[in-house]
Amino acid sequence: MITVIAAAIMELIDTSIVNVALSYMSGNLGATLEDTSWVITAYAIANVIIIPITSFLSARLGRRNYYIGSVILFTVFSVLCGQATSIWMLVVCRFFQGMGGGALLSVSAAIVYELFPKEKQNVASALFGVGVFVGPTIGPTLGGYITEHSSWPWIFYINVPIGIAVAVICSRLLGEPKVKPAGVSKIDWSGIGLLAVGVGSLQTVLERGETDDWFSAGYIVVLTAMAVLGLVLFVWWELRVENPVVNLKVLKSKNLSIAAVLTFVSGIGLFSSVFLTPVFAQRLLRFPPTATGLLLLPGAIFAIGGLIITARLLQRGIPPVAMITGGMLMFMYFSWRMSRLDLDAGSGDFYVPLIWRAVGIAIMTVPLSTLAVSGLELKDIPQGTALNNMMRQLGGSFGIAMVNTYLTRRSAVHRTDLVSGITAGNPQVVERLNGYTRFFQSKGAGLFDAQHQALGLLDAGVVRQTSALSFGDTYLLIGSIFLVSLPLLLLSSRGRGKKPVVALADH
Repeated sequence: MITVIAAAIMELIDTSIVNVALSYMSGNLGATLEDTSWVITAYAIANVIIIPITSFLSARLGRRNYYIGSVILFTVFSVLCGQATSIWMLVVCRFFQGMGGGALLSVSAAIVYELFPKEKQNVASALFGVGVFVGPTIGPTLGGYITEHSSWPWIFYINVPIGIAVAVICSRLLGEPKVKPAGVSKIDWSGIGLLAVGVGSLQTVLERGETDDWFSAGYIVVLTAMAVLGLVLFVWWELRVENPVVNLKVLKSKNLSIAAVLTFVSGIGLFSSVFLTPVFAQRLLRFPPTATGLLLLPGAIFAIGGLIITARLLQRGIPPVAMITGGMLMFMYFSWRMSRLDLDAGSGDFYVPLIWRAVGIAIMTVPLSTLAVSGLELKDIPQGTALNNMMRQLGGSFGIAMVNTYLTRRSAVHRTDLVSGITAGNPQVVERLNGYTRFFQSKGAGLFDAQHQALGLLDAGVVRQTSALSFGDTYLLIGSIFLVSLPLLLLSSRGRGKKPVVALADH
């Protein structure tokens, strides 16, 4: 259990560990920051493609062989990522690293559920939830420390000893599932192809749309059409084929369907907040990488306790709906607190809101994970967990694309508002410009150059202020999504916390 949870944490750390190292990679590999961002995109695309078909691959190849093979693939390409000598070599290696990492999430979840007796499924959810939450949260902390005190290749090399240990231990301890899925006589190549085209195109659009001005770029238009067509055909094909690569019929479970939507929302909150906070701290407040990463650490520590307590409360019969509602309200409070931060904020202003965020998502994670599998037969749990995990990853991708777009548009609005007040007739503006001009003259600049530099400094101040206001708006947007999704809980089971476990036991 410890081994497979460690593997899941390792995979999830790699979703965010590179976030604070992109500028270092860019300079070292001689690439633009825009090209370097494909390092994140490639990993996310591979993850989202492979996660839904992990159940199929486990059945086809044998869970033990598939899992250990995925660990080896992830570890080998971690080494190759660190050895990359060009940006595109790094992008390709990250893609294959993500292909290996997909199993470390979904198969690990299924193994953890299987290791616990049916009446302890909530405990299993909590323990796996530690990996789901802590991984992407401590990624920036770890990445910031390594980048600042060593070099960026080591953010990949640290996977090697963990990967070797996991492979060796699993080769000795890991067996086949107790309830084996039905044998697969024919590989659903059409389903695999449609899924890869549909999800891969969608993920690329979400990741790259804002950078390339969305539908102004021809390839974004083409990929959007491919995503829609591919996913529609995929659903149609999987519902009619005899041995589907993804058994979409498990979504007939109302609990799984509701959990998948809410997991998508939680993915938006989890990943977009992990993306926004380091960017806000580094770009606007000038925090160094290590200090930026440490902002998220206290919340991660509190979240572990929250996950364990949540599992115990569920075992005692506290309704999952009540706990999910509480977690969503805590996240909304975090969003409101973060929206009020300004350019004078220090590290102390981040800790309390980020703890609310961490505990809120932690409180949601266990009930949602339990709800997702509660109405499924044991043989369908791997497919259910895979679909649920895919929704979290898609939510994260959608959230990051959404906040990038919203930040840009709100910056334009706030800049227009602020610039309208900067006029030659405004005495405060005149006083500020004169002060800047005298400062640059005292450094030896002539009057004309000093005035030009003063205007540039004033504009830089406007840019920083518009960015700060835009970040505040974006935090509020994320909180609003949680608020809008709250009514979905009315559709879920109104039973006590033990009901999902009873549903498992009945099967």
